[in-house]
Amino acid sequence: MILEKALDLGRLIGQSDEYKALRRAHENVQGEQELQEQMSRLHALAEQLERVTLEEREPPEPQVTEYHDLLARIQGDPRYQSAVAAQANFDKLMVRVNEQIMEGIKKGSASPIITLT
Repeated sequence: MILEKALDLGRLIGQSDEYKALRRAHENVQGEQELQEQMSRLHALAEQLERVTLEEREPPEPQVTEYHDLLARIQGDPRYQSAVAAQANFDKLMVRVNEQIMEGIKKGSASPIITLT
């Protein structure tokens, strides 16, 4: 019974405007080759800078500059901004869903009557 309700909830979330917008935004980002390459390069730079920092060495200034420039370019891209906004909206929906689930758990645990219908 609970798993069926969870499946229904998942189906409803998948049909929500927030999820549809998130999916479209991610598809737009994934469909943009240049943006994907920039994000891959940013990830690689972040890993390199993290390794250098963990070794307690000063990161090379050109790498730091490239990282900041690349980050600014990515964050300024309207497709990326759209994906971030869509993710934030979906996260808000999921927070509200989880709050309602917790409220239901509290009410259910306080009730002496068992109802599984």
